[in-house]
Amino acid sequence: MEYGILFFVLIFVTAILYSSVGHGGASGYLAIMALFAVSPENMRASALILNLFVAGISFYSYYRGGFFRLKLLLPFIILSIPMSFLGARIEINPTTYKIILGIFLLIAIARMLFSTRKPENTRPVNIPFALATGGLLGFFSGMIGIGGGIILSPVLLLLRWATIKETAAISAIFIFLNSSAGISGLASRGNLNPVPEIYLLIALGIAGSLIGSHLGRVKLTSVKLTYLLAAVLLFASFKLFYF
Repeated sequence: MEYGILFFVLIFVTAILYSSVGHGGASGYLAIMALFAVSPENMRASALILNLFVAGISFYSYYRGGFFRLKLLLPFIILSIPMSFLGARIEINPTTYKIILGIFLLIAIARMLFSTRKPENTRPVNIPFALATGGLLGFFSGMIGIGGGIILSPVLLLLRWATIKETAAISAIFIFLNSSAGISGLASRGNLNPVPEIYLLIALGIAGSLIGSHLGRVKLTSVKLTYLLAAVLLFASFKLFYF
């Protein structure tokens, strides 16, 4: 194991936490890989592949619970899928990549620590705004190797377009589809190069997501675990900016 046992433990814990709220965990995986000096070339592909399994299982759990709304998903996904494919085809300078990733990690921290209140009543989606948001999130998702759910979730909640668990279901499938498009984009230019331990990471991601999605559907997420992961993300973001 090139990266040591702590690396794999953190991946497992991240999968549990993120899947509990319908996320794939890419921002967390990228933060961990940044801490352990994984090459940017390997980071993007590894995070997107893990997203497929973690977000896919999380979506299935929330779908079984009856929280999925197809009409809510469609305006966000129409442009996000092709834009994620295009974003993944962009070759990024390693320094630029680290800066962009660092910014998204800070957004993820804010999302985790200052979560939005549960909306009492939902209202119809603004279709043009949803299309534009989906396209923008899709592009950056493919470019840096995330699924976009970390940004989509607060949008849905702030604008009262979905309840907490409906948001988790929509975010999970949004991440799964964008990650699939991103992987296709990387493969189309011959740059699908995950870390050598990707199969072990997939196994840990699947195990973590089975636990997390169950906890998220029937119980509350651990507050202490949230703060722990936020601390990891914060440290990783500073590492990306200053080293």
